[in-house]
Amino acid sequence: MIEVKNIEVLIKSIEILRGVSLTLAPGEMIGLVGRNGAGKTTTIRALMGLAPLKDGEILVDGRSIDHLKPHQRAALGIGYLPEDRRLVPLLTVEENILVPSWAMPQIDHKKRLAFAYDLLPEIATMRDRKALQLSGGQQKLVALARAIMAGTKVLLLDEPFEGVAPALSQRVSEVIGALRGEKLAVLIAQSEVNHAAKMLDRSYSIERGTSI
Repeated sequence: MIEVKNIEVLIKSIEILRGVSLTLAPGEMIGLVGRNGAGKTTTIRALMGLAPLKDGEILVDGRSIDHLKPHQRAALGIGYLPEDRRLVPLLTVEENILVPSWAMPQIDHKKRLAFAYDLLPEIATMRDRKALQLSGGQQKLVALARAIMAGTKVLLLDEPFEGVAPALSQRVSEVIGALRGEKLAVLIAQSEVNHAAKMLDRSYSIERGTSI
């Protein structure tokens, strides 16, 4: 489904990625593992169109998406969970989850929302609360639900277990594990594979901006 071919990314003239390559097929759960600053977040941001490529290519179903803007990539069925959640503070939980639907008029948003609430019933009970009223862990669950709303084909999860209590990390693991299916592809970026080790099909290591 996704092919990343030797991508290079510069940020403020500093080379962050140099020759990163990976593949992600339907039904796979893949890890992207590396220390802080290794290039995990930049790789995922490049996949979402948030970090422009200097060189290389990103293909989805054999077609280049390098020219597509982030909302156009979301419309392809790509969901994204940023490490820092990036919720809109004054929007409600439900409004934050529905944000990707603005770029995806082709999907049944009510059905997709019901699916997210079925996976995460704990956030359904707080659907009318403002995002700024939530704890960091609760915000992480809402951001995961938002990624699920868009991610009908691909989920890009950047440090989904970072900054949350151990019990909540286990809950996030359960939700991600429940998403395994024949078609959905999941890329999980993390510093260690502890939480996701049992569910990953394989992993890539990234070090100093280069995949290994």
